[in-house]
Amino acid sequence: MAFPTTVIHVAAAERELGVKLPREYRERLMARNGGELSTAGDDWQVFPVFDATNRKTAGRSAGHIVLETRSARAWEGFPQGAVAIASNGAGDLLVLLPMGTPGQLDPQVQVWNHETRKCKPSALRYDH
Repeated sequence: MAFPTTVIHVAAAERELGVKLPREYRERLMARNGGELSTAGDDWQVFPVFDATNRKTAGRSAGHIVLETRSARAWEGFPQGAVAIASNGAGDLLVLLPMGTPGQLDPQVQVWNHETRKCKPSALRYDH
């Protein structure tokens, strides 16, 4: 279930990941931290940023973006420096890939296929 969060929690996740999330994605997290996204052929569970404001938000954000990205980075073939933002529950992930500047992420959402270990651009928009 999606719920709003604050810039403080988003910034904390960025510090832990060592990246700056794209502006549109930051705004989505603040308005709807977590929730679902749909693309042609798949439904995705968005990883929230951890929000310890109270027990309810802490529980809802337990499977957060930092935890899920750290886990994915241990998988063979996961793109170096990528940030996992959602899962389809079948092993595939939506990811943001690093750009040329250290700490910057490309705003284009990519689908990382766990079988082929390759990324392909998604037509996904953050506001959905």
